[in-house]
Amino acid sequence: MPVSLSHTHIRKTAEVYLARHPQERESLAGLLSLLDGADNPADRTALPGHVTCSAVVIDREQRVLHISHKITGLLLNPGGHVEGDRMLLAAALREVCEETGLRPGDLCLTPQFLGAPIDIDVHAIDANPASGEAAHRHFEFRFVFYLVPEQHPRLVLQDEEVAGVRWLEFADVRSPTLRAKLLDARNQGLDGRPEPVNASALIHDGHGRYLLHLRDQREGIWAPGTFALLGGGRTRGDVSVEATLRRELAEEVPGLQVEGLAPYALEEETSVDGFAVPVQVFEARWNGDPETVDLQEGVLLRWFTPDMLERLNLSPGLGDFIRRHAAEHPPAGSPPIPARLLRAEAPEGTELHIVGVHLYLEDTHGRILLGLRHPDSPFAGNAWHFLAGHCEREEAVNCLIREAQEEAGLIIEASDVELVHVVHLVDSPSARPRMQLVFRARTWSGRPAVLEPDRCVEWRWWNPKDLPATVVPYTRQAIDGMLAGRLYSQTGWDRR
Repeated sequence: MPVSLSHTHIRKTAEVYLARHPQERESLAGLLSLLDGADNPADRTALPGHVTCSAVVIDREQRVLHISHKITGLLLNPGGHVEGDRMLLAAALREVCEETGLRPGDLCLTPQFLGAPIDIDVHAIDANPASGEAAHRHFEFRFVFYLVPEQHPRLVLQDEEVAGVRWLEFADVRSPTLRAKLLDARNQGLDGRPEPVNASALIHDGHGRYLLHLRDQREGIWAPGTFALLGGGRTRGDVSVEATLRRELAEEVPGLQVEGLAPYALEEETSVDGFAVPVQVFEARWNGDPETVDLQEGVLLRWFTPDMLERLNLSPGLGDFIRRHAAEHPPAGSPPIPARLLRAEAPEGTELHIVGVHLYLEDTHGRILLGLRHPDSPFAGNAWHFLAGHCEREEAVNCLIREAQEEAGLIIEASDVELVHVVHLVDSPSARPRMQLVFRARTWSGRPAVLEPDRCVEWRWWNPKDLPATVVPYTRQAIDGMLAGRLYSQTGWDRR
């Protein structure tokens, strides 16, 4: 299997370690020289030495897992050569799982080391004529993991290399350098008890909406391409998991200021490499407009209600988690309409948008109300369209209420209306841009009636699967968006 680790990754990992132990730079001169060479430092054929990895697994009684090595008879940390692993930490994880039968999910990182090596040991390996190996050195990167289950899992030992296992107290660890570092780290809280190394923010607006961001679709991203909570991993500079979250929010969504930040629940995620990641989830309140946020990580940021979650590609377990919170925190009224969308006026000296409002109605059978526009109508003539109108220096919701009554005799209340779709149209570079706002009314009274026949000649309820061919394009787009669960979708040029 080809080795995939780069010089850069190994050097960066070594430098993180040396920043903590600068006095060891001279003793690791051989490693640094290897990293300066052209050979792959993780290739087991590299001479006079190469990089290996091992796992320091600690249980809740502050004991360290050791294996009895069949060939040497020594008690060692589980470990071995790099074999096409994504990173050094992943090599250590793979080796301990192969040699002991532990699963990656049985292990998690520690806040004290967070994936950085606790020790880099240099030791000589004798020549092995049987395998044609010359004498060489191993530069062993040792990574710390906590054992997650309170009860030890059943171990299935690798028969070729492992004769048995022992759990040793810190003071009895066989390696002198590792023993010293473990005893020192115990004074810094290394106690074998898993604790959060990641923090996430469950941000809601108090009106039943939850803020989610869409993760990048890239290698190395946790659950790529899924909607997830904002947040991230702890760093050595974070004094607490709350500090971690505040730093992550400042990096991901600068300027988004939440209120009432408080611990809500302790969850567990799975890293890219499969080990467990304890996550402290905080709840917080925010009532802002995601469109105004300068998103620095991920693809987009949107509000979603619990009833939309089943239509989204969510990170594992997130849907049930949000629904649980929603059941504990019933919404208080409808969410506010973003200020940037409420009025048709524009600031003095700026170009005025034409603002149109559209009404999305579904009856109890899931049918959608559309009107057939008059053939001579200047807007969408002879095509099916939402009940709609243009704002006349009034708030968009007030315009919608007025148009529903004037055009179809329907009575709706502002508290029952939510903004569900936005389309920004520019017919040509010289035309005034149009902002089309689609609102959904949860309840209404009255039966659709043709009250303005010069604009609409018929109202009809349509099954979404049987929509007529002549639907105005952005009306169809809004319907498709609603059915697919995409709130606030946007377009650029109107290509009708």
